[in-house]
Amino acid sequence: MTTTDERVLFDADREKRIATITINNPSQRNSYDAAMRETVGRYLDQVAEDDDLTVVLLRGAEGVFSTGADMNNAYGWYGDTSGSEKRAPKAKRRPSQRRRLTVDRKSFGFYHNLMGFPKVTVGEISGYALGGGFEIALMTDISVIGRNTKIGMPATRFLGPALGSLHMFFHRLGPVLARRLLLTGDIIEAGAVEHLGVFTETCDPGSVTARARYWAEKAAKMPADGVVIAKEAFRLVEQSQAYQGEEVASYLFHAYGTNLQFAPGEFNFVKTRAQHGTKEAFRLRDEHFHVPEPE
Repeated sequence: MTTTDERVLFDADREKRIATITINNPSQRNSYDAAMRETVGRYLDQVAEDDDLTVVLLRGAEGVFSTGADMNNAYGWYGDTSGSEKRAPKAKRRPSQRRRLTVDRKSFGFYHNLMGFPKVTVGEISGYALGGGFEIALMTDISVIGRNTKIGMPATRFLGPALGSLHMFFHRLGPVLARRLLLTGDIIEAGAVEHLGVFTETCDPGSVTARARYWAEKAAKMPADGVVIAKEAFRLVEQSQAYQGEEVASYLFHAYGTNLQFAPGEFNFVKTRAQHGTKEAFRLRDEHFHVPEPE
């Protein structure tokens, strides 16, 4: 059975007990908005409740996993914040902290549900895994990534490092790499950290699809009841060792971090994007943060 929901695709191979969810927004490097994320969440719920499916394979269309949240409308994630009906239609104001907390709590609910998903998750990670896409890649149980795949949290360059699932970054990346990526916004290639074992398998770019499918089929051979019990046991261990308080910390610090005040000379992405457009804002961001390596 195959169903399509515009920018998110779903397929279920019941004979092999594998479901596939594909982020299908290649014109924007498979970035996603709130509606797309909710669609992915619905498909995950569908798989979780289906006793005939044991594994879900997460991937992106056309060789790119995901560049994370769509930043074409940064405040759009928080809904209409224009306030009174008497306000001019085009007038906007920054969302309040109460609005940020409400939305971020719901947003991070998606990521926490993925971390505690009762079936095996396999990530087919190619091209780019940035921002929320990087978080999703790290949350998968088994991850196959191309050596040239760009990974990182570049949004820290305009929102600050206190965003995302902080405990997960430290637990899965290690404190040294986590601090480097979060405090600099660096984008690196997966091959550069292959020796750290962050991902299950790091391979040549052309092999990612086949290798991810291999791991999905391998996991799908396991007893379904045993997999669910193991996943709950893994979740209990992680909660007791690494994630105590993480659920609240994630959305709380993200909400605070999206309400920064910028000093003169600091790069304000939202303001720059409003003045010059998204594409030029990204170029100016990279230009601002570029520091040449010493010779």
